[in-house]
Amino acid sequence: MPRDLYEVLDVPRNATEDEIKRAFRKLALKYHPDRNSGNKEAEEKFKEINQAYEVLADQKKRQIYDQYGFAGLAGGAGGGPGGEDVFRDFGGFGDFGDVFEDVLEGFFGGGGRRRAGRARKGADLRYNLTITLEQAFTGAEMPVKINKRETCSKCQGARAKAGTAPKVCANCRGTGKTQMVHGFFALSQTCSRCHGEGQVVEHPCPNCRGSGRMEKEVEVRLRIPAGIPSGTTLRVTGAGDAAERGSLAGDLYVAVMVKDDPRFERQGDDLVHEIKLSFPKVSLGCEIEVPSLNGERAKVKIPPGTPNGTLLRIRERGLPRFQGRGRGDLFVRVAITIPKHLTEAQRDLLEKLEQSFEEETGEGFFKRVFGRE
Repeated sequence: MPRDLYEVLDVPRNATEDEIKRAFRKLALKYHPDRNSGNKEAEEKFKEINQAYEVLADQKKRQIYDQYGFAGLAGGAGGGPGGEDVFRDFGGFGDFGDVFEDVLEGFFGGGGRRRAGRARKGADLRYNLTITLEQAFTGAEMPVKINKRETCSKCQGARAKAGTAPKVCANCRGTGKTQMVHGFFALSQTCSRCHGEGQVVEHPCPNCRGSGRMEKEVEVRLRIPAGIPSGTTLRVTGAGDAAERGSLAGDLYVAVMVKDDPRFERQGDDLVHEIKLSFPKVSLGCEIEVPSLNGERAKVKIPPGTPNGTLLRIRERGLPRFQGRGRGDLFVRVAITIPKHLTEAQRDLLEKLEQSFEEETGEGFFKRVFGRE
């Protein structure tokens, strides 16, 4: 039985959407494969976290899960609200639906919805993508190459050799199920010959060896939204594995990590750029140019006597707000540098400056500029 989805994200059942989103981002960053190279346990946790978020971040799916649990997500419990198989778009726990349907058939003599030969949705795929802060700023469209299962070009997914066709399974008569009677109950189980498909391929396609699909490297174009936070997972519908016998293809889930930039510290939609200045410049005041991610140069005035560590704001020069309007701000952090070695002339000048401050205000120069003795 899969773990409770709230337990996976370590949030209470009454968690808000923002709390769920924050918990997901925190865990996704912790267990991301780029930060846990070769760690299979972290990779599995990363998949589990993404799967839990896929349900809990969707209000409709979350409502069904809260009311019916995994059975509701698998399409059981009387169909749930709307009667829709919400797990059709969610990999990881889909086999639970088959178990639930088998139980229904066993107790109610075919009351389950499962039919022989029903094609399952193709498997979902995952891809880890690392982008630069500039790409996160502007947004990007980029091609990525993935290995996936594509429908066989020779048999078009029919699995049979050209000129032949699959035959109805004689063991289950095309139902995909066989029954064992125990007293008043009939236990239904998957046919051992056709494996539940209801058909047998006697002459497999030589190109795909009867699987109907083949491994192939394909190129998928991704659209990266501007302002995307690191740890966000994007979904590309239908870009996963091809399904059997023409059903829906799976989806591609792309986990996006944003590289650190040596020029900027990212804080949500805001950016922080640290500028190092000598204490004479800070004491006298100056105007400096600050870099930006789009190549524009912004100017900011440093008022005379600005204390060390001061943050000066340049409005709307940060990142675009992800799935929102406007942009964050750019903050300039003032870092005053203190020389380790002074010439005799420089030392004499500083000592005179220190004395003049003490005579004038009773405070030394360093206390006035740096806030300390």
